[in-house]
Amino acid sequence: MKYSGWPDTGELVVGKIDEIEDFGVFVDLEEYQDQRGLIHISEVASGWIKNVRDHVREGQIVVCKVLDVDTESQQIDLSLKDVNDHQRSDKIQDWKNEQKADNWMSLALGEDADDETYTAVANELIGAHGSLYDGFKQAAIHGEEALEGTDLSADEIGALVETARENVSVPYVTVTGYVDLENASPTGVDGIRTALEAAEGNGEVPDEVDLEVSYVGAPEYRINVRAPNYKTAESQLEESARRAVAAIEGEGGSGEFHRERRTDDE
Repeated sequence: MKYSGWPDTGELVVGKIDEIEDFGVFVDLEEYQDQRGLIHISEVASGWIKNVRDHVREGQIVVCKVLDVDTESQQIDLSLKDVNDHQRSDKIQDWKNEQKADNWMSLALGEDADDETYTAVANELIGAHGSLYDGFKQAAIHGEEALEGTDLSADEIGALVETARENVSVPYVTVTGYVDLENASPTGVDGIRTALEAAEGNGEVPDEVDLEVSYVGAPEYRINVRAPNYKTAESQLEESARRAVAAIEGEGGSGEFHRERRTDDE
């Protein structure tokens, strides 16, 4: 996805060097539609420059600072020397993330989605979370809740969340579910204790996963899972509940897994 319009003065932009002249370098802006900027020779590098080609090459991807934008003369002045290594690294990573998110949009909406639909959905994500990538990231972590308040349809939200959860890796996500455990058999409390130990994994939970089971209010127990990504968290949550239900049924009791807390409603 490329933005329409013009970049702002002071903004960092990603560009591809298209043409090198003795007086400077022309750069195609990768994030903006049909926009081209100029890096004057004095802004290519600090100090005296004998040959511009000693510092840049055609086809090179660079990060530049926007010095000035003149819409009347259709000119964008750029600086290469005013961007430090940290800024360059962060900007390139953000740009790569947006390219990933652009591909995810195609997966979510389908290859046949028209430009109008794509733009409308993209604008909703950007408006809600600042960028396409952050929109998908929040959808992976929080699901449909992350897209509440947007003008997206239920089908669009569902497709975006599904795509996000299949493709986005985030540092850690937390998911929560609940299991009701009841045991009127002779094993009573001991049977429930056995089921809770099963829910906690009996030492078989992966090292990268934190899983905790806590009491909410009879007969409800909370299962909280923290994991490196949504798929792992969901899998471990469901497996924990499955173990608990199987264990309590083995003790002569009954169990049920559900996603929403019920105790407050009783």
